[in-house]
Amino acid sequence: MTSTRVLLTGVTGFLGQAILERLLSTTDAHVTAVIRPKGTQSARDRLDRLLRKPVFKTWRDAVGDEQARRIWAERTDVLEADLATLERIEGPVDVVVHSASTVSFDAPIDESFANNVGGPRALYAALEASGLDPHVIHVSTCYVGGIAKGLRPEASVDHEVDWRAEIAAAEVARAEAEAASRTPEQLQVFIDDATRDHGKQGPKSVARASEAARVEWVNKRLVELGRTRARSVGWTDVYTLSKALGERVAEQEWAGRGNRLSIVRPAIIESSLRHPFPGWIDGFKVADPLIMAYAKGHLPEFPGLPDSVLDVIPVDYVVNVIMALATLGHQGETDEVGYYQVCSGASNPLPFHRMYAEVRAYFLEHPLSDDKGRPIAVPTWKFPANNAAERSLRLKERLSALGSKVGAALPSTSRTRQWASSLSKMERGLGSLRTYVDLYQSYTRTEMLFDDQQTRALGAKLPADTPRGRTFDVRDIDWTHYWQQVHLPAMTTLAKVHARASSAQRSQRSKARKLESGTDVLAVFDLEGTLVRSSLVTQYLSVMGRLHAPGQLPSELADLISKAGVYLQAERRDRGEFVRAFSRRYAGTRVADIERLVAGAWGQRLVGALRPGALARIEEHRAAGHRTVLVTGSLDLFAVPLAPLFDEVVASRMESRDGVLTGYLATPPLVDEARAQWLLSYADAGGYDLSRSHGYGDSIADASWLQVLGRPVAVNPDLPLYRVASRLYWPIEDWKHA
Repeated sequence: MTSTRVLLTGVTGFLGQAILERLLSTTDAHVTAVIRPKGTQSARDRLDRLLRKPVFKTWRDAVGDEQARRIWAERTDVLEADLATLERIEGPVDVVVHSASTVSFDAPIDESFANNVGGPRALYAALEASGLDPHVIHVSTCYVGGIAKGLRPEASVDHEVDWRAEIAAAEVARAEAEAASRTPEQLQVFIDDATRDHGKQGPKSVARASEAARVEWVNKRLVELGRTRARSVGWTDVYTLSKALGERVAEQEWAGRGNRLSIVRPAIIESSLRHPFPGWIDGFKVADPLIMAYAKGHLPEFPGLPDSVLDVIPVDYVVNVIMALATLGHQGETDEVGYYQVCSGASNPLPFHRMYAEVRAYFLEHPLSDDKGRPIAVPTWKFPANNAAERSLRLKERLSALGSKVGAALPSTSRTRQWASSLSKMERGLGSLRTYVDLYQSYTRTEMLFDDQQTRALGAKLPADTPRGRTFDVRDIDWTHYWQQVHLPAMTTLAKVHARASSAQRSQRSKARKLESGTDVLAVFDLEGTLVRSSLVTQYLSVMGRLHAPGQLPSELADLISKAGVYLQAERRDRGEFVRAFSRRYAGTRVADIERLVAGAWGQRLVGALRPGALARIEEHRAAGHRTVLVTGSLDLFAVPLAPLFDEVVASRMESRDGVLTGYLATPPLVDEARAQWLLSYADAGGYDLSRSHGYGDSIADASWLQVLGRPVAVNPDLPLYRVASRLYWPIEDWKHA
């Protein structure tokens, strides 16, 4: 391949990286990579970052870093473009390796078709418009044949699906889904659901949640459209359908115009067997999430056929076939398309039950550990009928949904929070299981085998002295060696690296940080439920119990009970609405009476009711030089006894006339998003650094303002805030004790 100029797409992907490494390490080819910029990174930056990746380590070590950088600079170039909108290519180009694609089984239909059908269409049109006639090596997949049985030949797929009509339909699908999501009826559903789940956080939170739900609804609709459209014409999923149509584009738009075309169809690509080193892999691939879920004990059973062949191929075998075609050139007549299935099912089959046995044996000897460091015992699969596994999964999903409804009505205690955490973990596990069943069972129940005669014939044309690391006879693969000594150790190492990084991140975010000194730091405290157990209701009862004559208390209590439903509904809808409504009960109360009460025993009891942990934390912040601020929806009259503990107290103020409270607040209560906005203004005016500031709240209504601060803490939280804090890895503290 001396002086050969190669145009490579998909270079940042798993296979693309391996192809680029082999081109640089074993040939003198010059490579132009088609890359689009991403965020603030230019295409050149994205390419240059690859040199530091593990796939190039063996080569860098062999030639030295300085030489590797020199070769990289001299022999790589970038065509900065989005493949789907590519119009021209500056030549000359001798070989094109098209490996770019969306590989997700359940991508939205427009995304999958844009990349897997629109990408090839634009690429071949650009080559034609530029007057170039390279040998194109188009990377596809063995599974383009769709749902079928028996031996699948290395030949063009026999179907009559019009790729032009399909891509046109896919291009308008998002617009149609967007329009459907914006009907008044559908928007109201999003609003109602968002209000139910986020109403207490404020109107902006509701709006954000409503719009996020709409976007998710659109994507789910497009995913489901891709899945059902694929099945309606005989494919398992949108990935295999779009790849089949991408092949047809190549056949018609490139080979059909008299150009050289070779189509390489890998099976399920996994870690390398030999090159660049045994076990090289870049992230989890197709089979790996299923394997890791089993290793973690998340898959007690799976609906697969034990004698089905899960066709796995090491990535270096795929690269070797591509390199052979690039070196030996197009095989046969110019107008003949070459098809090469890089697979193991026909020549060296690996039945699903054997793969399961290899995986089980490995993790019995090398078990993963749970979050407490205990070895995880992997389950035994009995391969039940699909209907039995599906019924079991549906029953668990219904029970989980019922548990979520029950949990929403439970009070927050240490026991219910622990239960909610277990339920959340179970829901995630069931969600993963549902994903695995929906996506993978088509591959673990397949009755197809892929022929590889033409691929083996290509291998026979390699020079006799070709190193073993550049050959691709799958009969050389010892599956026990590959799984036990190559792939599973590499995958486990990768999983442990990810787990350690994730655990460290969670630990760092969920552990209360040591307080740093600073006069530009705020420490913001909520009152009810956070510093004290009392609420606005219990506060009112304790006040009126002292201000009213004993004979008045029964009627007062009866009135409170009669309006409990109104207050409860207001609380569920909006915390500010509840504060306003409940504050009306103070109408007619003399200010002097409250001031006298607060200055006496009532105020002393309030200070004495502060949770031990709260007092300790306030003192810590004051010792660190932080500005301590108490912000409460309660009336300022009741917060007076706490003023000496804080640098500032911000509370609701009620209007009075002739020394008598009117029941109307002078300003809107500082709760949920109003408090968040106040904090932004307060910090800006005082020069405080919110990213280093601390906040303490107990209710889901506090989530809005806690997120404004860099160091939020959930204190004895209610269940909704507990779930938010757990998801965002906020520290969760119990201030009932010092």
